[in-house]
Amino acid sequence: MARIGIIGSAGRMGQALQAAVAAAEHDYAGGVDRDGDLAALAAHSDVMVDFSAPGALEANLEAAIAAGVPMVVGTTGLAERHHWLIDGAAVSIPILQTGNTSLGVTLLAHLVREAAQRLGPDWDIEIVETHHRMKVDAPSGTALLLGEAAADGRGEALGDVAQRGRDGLTGARVPGAIGFASLRGGSVAGDHAVHFLADNERLTLSHLAENRGIFARGAVRAAHWLIGRAPGRYTMPQVLDL
Repeated sequence: MARIGIIGSAGRMGQALQAAVAAAEHDYAGGVDRDGDLAALAAHSDVMVDFSAPGALEANLEAAIAAGVPMVVGTTGLAERHHWLIDGAAVSIPILQTGNTSLGVTLLAHLVREAAQRLGPDWDIEIVETHHRMKVDAPSGTALLLGEAAADGRGEALGDVAQRGRDGLTGARVPGAIGFASLRGGSVAGDHAVHFLADNERLTLSHLAENRGIFARGAVRAAHWLIGRAPGRYTMPQVLDL
């Protein structure tokens, strides 16, 4: 059993995480939210899981480093600066950051990478994601994770080929681009589809999330896996040994 602390415990994901910790028969070490005592939580945790907000990440990392506690970062909407902070923290503690903690999405990204590599550049790639009306970032962290997998399969950097949003007279599709479309509405927990399109045929790889419990279960599994690891930056595929 592990003592798992939750940063962002009052949010919807925080509540789902508490249920997942109990279901996995781990110990809930407590939780914090805005202005909470991070140092106390870190001191009582074997590992912490952060689903708070990008603006809180720096302080959360500092508390984890000070206590020498591993941390899973599932917060989305991170900027380049946040990844620099995570890289810096990984020198001192084991840390796993991902845009999606679902085990199914982790396997999907693996399949997307394989498909992109084997099908080659003649196949167009489009990623469509749907989320609830309250989601604040787009494309979703999961969509970007899948885009990175596709670009990696082609030996490219996503930033060089991503096409995010089309409006007006955009002209013909840019060869080799990876397109993104974001839909928002209702209470959708998260639907993602990666379309591979060629002349006269299409292949779609998709994942449908029915509730947040799948993300919580994956995060708890990742947190338990992270305990005892050497300092460094880890990924969800490593948890599944992909």
